[in-house]
Amino acid sequence: MKRRDAVQLLAVAPLAAAFRWAPEAVSEASALARAARAGGTPYVPTNFSPQEWETVRVLVDLIIPKDERSGSATDAGVPEFMDFMLGDEPELGTPLRGGLAWLDHHCADRYGKTFVAASDAERAALLDDIAWPKRAKPEHAAGVAFFSSFRDLTASGFYSSRVGVGDLRYIGNTFLAQWTGCPAEALAKLGVTY
Repeated sequence: MKRRDAVQLLAVAPLAAAFRWAPEAVSEASALARAARAGGTPYVPTNFSPQEWETVRVLVDLIIPKDERSGSATDAGVPEFMDFMLGDEPELGTPLRGGLAWLDHHCADRYGKTFVAASDAERAALLDDIAWPKRAKPEHAAGVAFFSSFRDLTASGFYSSRVGVGDLRYIGNTFLAQWTGCPAEALAKLGVTY
């Protein structure tokens, strides 16, 4: 993407704050992502360029990395989820692509390389500038709007996946022979008694 194209996309970056999606679209995209991952063949994105795809894959794992409790956002199929969401809601394309271009151009200005090619420390420094809206500089407003929306989309994809539901330790509608009440440590944390 040329700098001129990126500037055009950034002109509409306030639209990034308008990342809104219907619950039905989230459910459908999550189901399609699961089906694509279950197929066993490598997923080929239909709505992201190869460079955007790699940036999405790196960024979602920075937002939700693998830990001792669950897999990462890529393990959960979040990039595939996002690709399906873009196909379902094309109006997300401009703010999403504009934000990805914003990351690459700011990395290029600071470090002379793309976001994907940057080191972990360089990526962290850039994300620290945009991850905390109240601390962000005014010149980073477009990046802040993008990252806030991208983080929400990542969480939607993750927590609508099997990996995310497992991370929540959600057991679903199961029969309990006896209710012993809320655990004492949870009540203490909430500061309530009954």
